[in-house]
Amino acid sequence: MRPRLVWLRSSATEVSAWLQNRPIGRILTLMTKGEATRTMVLERAATLFNQKGYFATSLSDIMSATGLEKGGIYNHFANKDALALAAFDFVVQRMRLAFAAVIRSQHNAAERIKSIVAIFTTIPQGFPVPGGCPVMNTAIESDNAHPALRDKARAVMREWQTFIRKVIATGVRSGELPGSLDPEQLASFLIAALEGAVMLSSLYDDPAHMDRTADHLRRYIDELALTARRS
Repeated sequence: MRPRLVWLRSSATEVSAWLQNRPIGRILTLMTKGEATRTMVLERAATLFNQKGYFATSLSDIMSATGLEKGGIYNHFANKDALALAAFDFVVQRMRLAFAAVIRSQHNAAERIKSIVAIFTTIPQGFPVPGGCPVMNTAIESDNAHPALRDKARAVMREWQTFIRKVIATGVRSGELPGSLDPEQLASFLIAALEGAVMLSSLYDDPAHMDRTADHLRRYIDELALTARRS
């Protein structure tokens, strides 16, 4: 077990492996055969939806990826819509685990924020599933075409913004970050910058866009912490 979680140089594989070594990962090894099959379908379907999009992914694609017949898939999910909603929840939960790990492993507001930045740097590498940010992809594709998925994407984005805002606000109250800082504003800026970097890295298949953004944000956060210490 790592004494502290260091995301700044972690690959997507390392992040996933670390999470699987947490207690919840050990619990998952105790799943029944049916539960294991359902989880396998969720993971593979989530990858398809994230890479191809909900509307371009056919049942045949899912059958091919899982090795199951139609009945085997519908034994666990009522229809494609139900599978898509469950698959979205599945990948979002992976990211929740990563965010929770940040809170447990870092005890300083600036380091927590930088660790959140580092989690986003693993998205172009395939975390939580290949294909870019599943929340952003879902938001863009669903829009008015699939209200249920759109609403889920909105809810998760609000959840992320609230989570980051609370980390910042805690840092402001403790004096680790400047008192003049607006937590809501900084949270919005961080998400916008990071999601934009994910999009550019995916569009050009070049992680340099994320690397530059993450480096800039880390320096900015360090400057904020230094300003707070000097005041």
